[in-house]
Amino acid sequence: MADFHQTGKEGEAIAIGYLRQKGYEVLEANWFSDHLEIDIIAKKEEVLVVVEVKTRRTSFFGEPEEFVSKSKQRMLIKAANHYLIKKDLDLEVRFDIIAVLFKGDKYQVNHIEDAFYPTL
Repeated sequence: MADFHQTGKEGEAIAIGYLRQKGYEVLEANWFSDHLEIDIIAKKEEVLVVVEVKTRRTSFFGEPEEFVSKSKQRMLIKAANHYLIKKDLDLEVRFDIIAVLFKGDKYQVNHIEDAFYPTL
């Protein structure tokens, strides 16, 4: 497995543990449907939380959360709508980013709630 794939998997595992520690119910990890993908789908109270995880070993080129592009946001919104329909859910949806930055053998987690909003 390429190093960046391994880094991503480690970051997602850290993000899942972080969310559970904060009281979130993790419903799905690496959810796929057709060409759509969501890293983590969680629930807190009556809100469905769609989480994009970005993991980096260095911030030399920028903070991890800066790499969630507008096209990625549009894809996540489409994927969330698809998930709601497929699971027949009627919940408020929030889009979060969890950025994991490794610093040697330690890491830093930055959880950005309401990182972006669906637009018309």
